[in-house]
Amino acid sequence: MGDEVLFYAEKKFVAKARILGLFHNQDLAKAVWGVDRDEHTWEHIMALGDIVEFDVPAKPLLEALGLGDFLRSLTLVSAETRGRLLHLVDPSAPVGQGTDEPPPSGGTTMRRDGVFRALSNLKVHINDRRPSRHKPITLLWAIGRLAAHQDRMVRWETFRDEVGPLLRDFGLPESRVTPEYPFWHLRSSGLWDVYGIEDQGAPPTQSKLAAARATAGFSRDAAKVLRRSLARADAIGLICSRYLDDVDREEVLERVGLAGYASASGELADGGNGREGRVPRRPGTSSQLERDPLLVECIKVMYGHACQVCGSRVETRYSHYSEAAHIRGLGRPHHGPDQLSNLLCLCPNHHVEFDRLAIYIDEDWAVRRNSTGAVDYQLKRHADHVIEQKYIRYHRGLCGRP
Repeated sequence: MGDEVLFYAEKKFVAKARILGLFHNQDLAKAVWGVDRDEHTWEHIMALGDIVEFDVPAKPLLEALGLGDFLRSLTLVSAETRGRLLHLVDPSAPVGQGTDEPPPSGGTTMRRDGVFRALSNLKVHINDRRPSRHKPITLLWAIGRLAAHQDRMVRWETFRDEVGPLLRDFGLPESRVTPEYPFWHLRSSGLWDVYGIEDQGAPPTQSKLAAARATAGFSRDAAKVLRRSLARADAIGLICSRYLDDVDREEVLERVGLAGYASASGELADGGNGREGRVPRRPGTSSQLERDPLLVECIKVMYGHACQVCGSRVETRYSHYSEAAHIRGLGRPHHGPDQLSNLLCLCPNHHVEFDRLAIYIDEDWAVRRNSTGAVDYQLKRHADHVIEQKYIRYHRGLCGRP
């Protein structure tokens, strides 16, 4: 796994991909490929990712490998040979290099802390003393692709058509719509790869990017980190809080396919299958999350309907009113569990503020105002109520306070 495969057809190489996994499933193979007259099929299957399409003559590489001008079977080459000859066929080699080799043994691999340092220190153009939004908006769009299980790399034309409207609608009013700027200049962040076009000093124009069939996207290391749900939530919160604080978070996240991250509750129109972290659904004409009413009643009785933030109790004619708030939301994409350790008892006002990320709980259980970091209250905790720090930590990440 991790090896690269080139696809050959009609004396051309037409694509490359990374092997993510190998498995043997005869039934699936028969369903996909069918069988020959002897009931045989290709039953060894590869799962592929990082797919890049191109169209280049195969002859130069085949001759260099001593294979003539026609490929008749699967051919394996060593990493050394690949590094030496890939430039003959692959137009999507990283900028400034001839290959897309993984780091050698002992080389540098960007891990979570490196990704977040890079996100925290983006070099953004200052326009009238206001930071440009081009790079942050592009990064949110790219994270949306990862959340949708799409390839990290994308062709320039697709990037232009999808990111351009986002820059127009959410960029600074006085900024020009220049998708080629983040496509190319995000390389300086250390999070971003551009394939297919060499660095020639001046940034490439749109026409040059199109002619080169350039592709761009998160580096392999950054994508690996940001495919994880907790890191993704932290990254989205950080980008929105640091660079897009005056942008409508709900609207921009919905546009990039990350609508559920605009609140702690997530999108309640979708859910899971009953496993840990996935709340079961009640069958019917619509699909709705099925909360355990006993847990809701338990958390309210435990605190006597008093809000764990402000301590107030909303009085009704015959009793009091409070709300059970999930810390890590049940809805997509959070998929938090429906359990007491993931619940708070809150008044309606603080429930809304908690869900809409206006307040968060720090490591010392202080309730802080997200806009200023100022302490509003100290969270009230019952001796029998064990709150999981991992859920508090997740919510803090959504608030841009990882």
